Amino acid sequence: MKTGQVAIFTQAQTPMEFREYPVPSVGADDLLVKIRMANICGSDLHFWRGHGPKIASGVPQVLGHEMVGTIEELGKNVQTDSMGEPLAEGDRITYSYFKPCNHCWMCLSGKPGCPNRYRDWLGVPSDQAPHFHGAYGEYYYMKPGHWIFKVPDELPDPLVSPVNCALSEVIYGLNQIGITLGDTVVIQGAGGLGLYATAVAKEIGAGQVIVLDRLPARLELAREFGADHLINVDELPAKDRVEYVLDHTRGIGADVVAEFVGSPQVLSEGIEMLRWGGRYLWIGNINLGMPTEIDPGSIVRCSKAIRGIIVYEAWVIARALDFLKRTRQKYPFHKIISHTFPFTEINEAFSFAAQGRAIRVGLEF
Repeated sequence: MKTGQVAIFTQAQTPMEFREYPVPSVGADDLLVKIRMANICGSDLHFWRGHGPKIASGVPQVLGHEMVGTIEELGKNVQTDSMGEPLAEGDRITYSYFKPCNHCWMCLSGKPGCPNRYRDWLGVPSDQAPHFHGAYGEYYYMKPGHWIFKVPDELPDPLVSPVNCALSEVIYGLNQIGITLGDTVVIQGAGGLGLYATAVAKEIGAGQVIVLDRLPARLELAREFGADHLINVDELPAKDRVEYVLDHTRGIGADVVAEFVGSPQVLSEGIEMLRWGGRYLWIGNINLGMPTEIDPGSIVRCSKAIRGIIVYEAWVIARALDFLKRTRQKYPFHKIISHTFPFTEINEAFSFAAQGRAIRVGLEF
């Protein structure tokens, strides 16, 4: 019997253990993917630290959601990807790591963010067939409802593996918050999402992009992704950072601020950086139970808007792949995956990623 290996999470900040499970045959409407590369996203680190929903201690489960792979086995009813392109075993694909339920109020309203979107992933015990529920395994079993797209041959795995989370989140978030030609956009955090957001904002038409981070290497990389101005938060106090944004916007403030830090402490500052009628995009703060203080009057009286984004719509992955094809020679996307480890060294990879020195850590199979 053919088997495959998965890395099992059972308890926060403890080593994952490897288990072997039988590789299942697929149902008529399902796919089995052979993983080529998976990444350690910031939310994976949150889960590893014990934060996040449905991360019950003691339940063996397979984490990970940023990935790219090839079709190992194709259900007989699955003939094309979400764009109508024919699929065959061996094709390299990228796909949504979540799937709408189509029965909740969010789905009925035609909006992403279905509360049941992780029903086949988070909280599902690895001992439960088909076992391969997440990215941290040699295989990934995909039931109906995911959006699937063939990967262009010219895009290597390290460019594609962050598409179904980091890049798609950014593209959809900036689309929803709205960028008008010539806008000033402030990016809080120059990790993977912040770097993508810098390039996407420039391509959409931002007049200037101001990026904040505390790591000089990340800030310099942000410049390569199109940043016009850089602020090291360890070198400039919060009040001066707000003044910097005002000085570079004729005293008006930023049109858009986008938060990718994942720390509630930056939100009050972001609100101050916004102009009257400005728009604030929140993506990084996914953890529950981490409140902060903001002044609601400064939002209401100044007609500022706040939008939280957690997932995206079906069209986004296709646009993300096209974006990479068109601009891969313009921006250093290959630097987003700054470090790689073999899948068998996943525990060492998590320990390294937790130090905060990497942009994104990839796991190669």
